[in-house]
Amino acid sequence: MEIKSTADIALRGVTLLVYGQSGVGKTTLIKTIPGRKMILSAEGGLLSLQGTDIQYVDIHTMDELTEAFNHVVEHLEDYDCIILDSLSELAEVILSSEKKESKDVRQAYLGMQDMIMDLVRAFRDLPVTVYMTAKQERVQSDSGRLLFGPSMPGQKLSQLLPYVFDELLAMRSETNENNENIRFIQTFSDSSWCCKDRSGKLDAYEDADLGKILTKIGGERK
Repeated sequence: MEIKSTADIALRGVTLLVYGQSGVGKTTLIKTIPGRKMILSAEGGLLSLQGTDIQYVDIHTMDELTEAFNHVVEHLEDYDCIILDSLSELAEVILSSEKKESKDVRQAYLGMQDMIMDLVRAFRDLPVTVYMTAKQERVQSDSGRLLFGPSMPGQKLSQLLPYVFDELLAMRSETNENNENIRFIQTFSDSSWCCKDRSGKLDAYEDADLGKILTKIGGERK
């Protein structure tokens, strides 16, 4: 048995899952992430990044995702951040494939759930920042409350995801007293929103800027 000290823990990267309504700007947030990035796009909605110079690959099948993941692993020195946009869409693709393979719908959902959790853990263990997006819906928490959270096929998967990410953040949009549309990120859970800040360094509400958030956490790659 090797006894270790928390003083020796090195922050190698941060895993973030940001969920929100369609059009709120989850993909646009990619612009705010510093460093060299690779996008694995399962939605094909990258128009908001037009004019930027960010590498990306389209993902339509699990085989394509596996190929892209292997490429990232083989060329880790080329990237500071890996982005999966979006986890919700990818889960739907996997579920559709599982339904074709299994006559039992319950088994199809379980197979999809296991694949998504294995996928998230594999990305989480990469020594870089990992940013994933998800759609938004009302989900049931472990305590039975209905909260806004990441939209996933199957109730159980939505409940499991918060445990495997360092940061589960809600991207929100509201109109201020000047009738201006303000976008911001919520970092804490309340009676309506499911969130988590494992670092303990973020304010309850942060600017919609992942670069600033990563700097606060201390997870940007030097």
